[in-house]
Amino acid sequence: MDDSLLKLTILFFVIFDPLASMLVFFSATGGMEPRERMKTAFMSIFVAASISYVFLFFGEKTIYLFGVTMNDFKAASGIILNILGIKMISGLSFTQEDMMKKTSSHAIASIIGTPLLTGPAAITTIIISVRDYGKAATGASIAIVLVLTAVLFIMSSKLKKVLNETTIRVLTTFLGLVTISWGVKFIREALGNL
Repeated sequence: MDDSLLKLTILFFVIFDPLASMLVFFSATGGMEPRERMKTAFMSIFVAASISYVFLFFGEKTIYLFGVTMNDFKAASGIILNILGIKMISGLSFTQEDMMKKTSSHAIASIIGTPLLTGPAAITTIIISVRDYGKAATGASIAIVLVLTAVLFIMSSKLKKVLNETTIRVLTTFLGLVTISWGVKFIREALGNL
C-alpha cells in the first residue's frame, strides 16, 4: 500500500471514528428488525459518502468563493481537529443517542451520516488532503474507511459483545491524541507558509 494512502486511511479512520459511530448506530437501531437495521446502515454510509465526495470534487472552489486562502482554511481545520480530539479524549458525546432511539431509519441515517461521520473536521480534512495528496489517494482512503464503517455497522450486534465500552473508550482516547497531533500539524504547516 502506498505510504500516503496508508497515512490518509488512518487519518480518515480517526476523524470519521467508525467505532464511536457504531456504538451510536447500535444504540439507535436497537429496536429495529434486522432488515431495517441493514437499510439504516447503508443509508448512513450513503449520506456520508455523498457529502465526502461532493467536497472531494468541489471543496477547494467553495473555499475561494468565501474569499479565504488555503492556509486560512488549513489553520481553521487544525483548530477543529484539536477540538474534536479533545472531545474524544474527554469522552464528550457527539450526539444525543436517547433522542435518536425512537426516530425513523431515515432520520437516524442522516444524523449518523452527518455530522457524526462527516462533520466539519472530516470536510475540512478532505479539502486539505485533496490539495496535499490529490483526489485519487483521498478518494480511495475515504472509500476504504467507509467500507470498514459499513462492516462495523452490519456486525455491530456481534462486535458489541466482543468490544466492550471500556475497550472502545481506550481506543477513542488514543485516536483523540492522533487527531490532536494532526490538528497541530495543520496549524504548524499553515503558519509556516505565511
